[in-house]
Amino acid sequence: MPDFDNRANRILSRLREDHQSGATALALKTLRDLAVYAEEANRDDLAALVSELRNARPSMIVISNALSRVASQLAGGEKPVAAVNRVARALENASAAIAQHAHRLIPANTVIMTHSASSVVLELFRLLLREQHRFSVICTQSSPGFEGHQLARALNDMNVPVTLITDAQMGLFVPQADVVITGSDTWLADGHFINKSGTRLLALAARAHKKPFWVLGDSFRHSDQTSDEITLEEMPVSELNAPEGDWITPRNIYFETIPESLVTGRISEQGVFSFPDSPRH
Repeated sequence: MPDFDNRANRILSRLREDHQSGATALALKTLRDLAVYAEEANRDDLAALVSELRNARPSMIVISNALSRVASQLAGGEKPVAAVNRVARALENASAAIAQHAHRLIPANTVIMTHSASSVVLELFRLLLREQHRFSVICTQSSPGFEGHQLARALNDMNVPVTLITDAQMGLFVPQADVVITGSDTWLADGHFINKSGTRLLALAARAHKKPFWVLGDSFRHSDQTSDEITLEEMPVSELNAPEGDWITPRNIYFETIPESLVTGRISEQGVFSFPDSPRH
């Protein structure tokens, strides 16, 4: 690894150690940090940091793709701060466009179920609230990181009714939902997507109870890799508070792959896609 200065190392550490933020939120945080760093760093140091950041969170391709766009802008001669801010705006605009497309699928008085804490899903909730669209939410704790607690607090602050459940209660509560919606960290070339572990179980429960399951994911999430090639991040097992024992092996794999066959479709900034992959008109 290159010998970075303290400022660069802090940016890397924040990215690697943040297990609470969704992929889009974490990408935007990193871009904001990078914009500040770019104000004083020389081009070589900035390029080296961008390269290192691209590989820091392999299960969140949106971060790598956003930084690849920054690198492309820099290679084209754009000023560093302007290059970073241009990519950040494009990512923010994509999230807003997804929310606009998705809200048209949500009838009034809908019960929405979700897993983990996607900033794109939260953007949808905020849009529904601004348009005085009544809804309530069922969200899982999303252990062991408990990102669902963060989402529940945000919904409470918005005065939106929210039922917070353990991940183990997914199958029990899916029948009470009208629609299931999650984010996506990466969309793979073989038709699988990556999201927080537990998403596959939610998709299976939604399929069993005939509930529509929509996945929100912009074009920053496209990957050329397949589900057989990707690396799924494994986090510290200390989060599990597992008992010690010679025959006990705790595992803490944070992400998993979900085949598109289990979901109703995908909503990107380009529109609504049902499977097989074709836009709805």
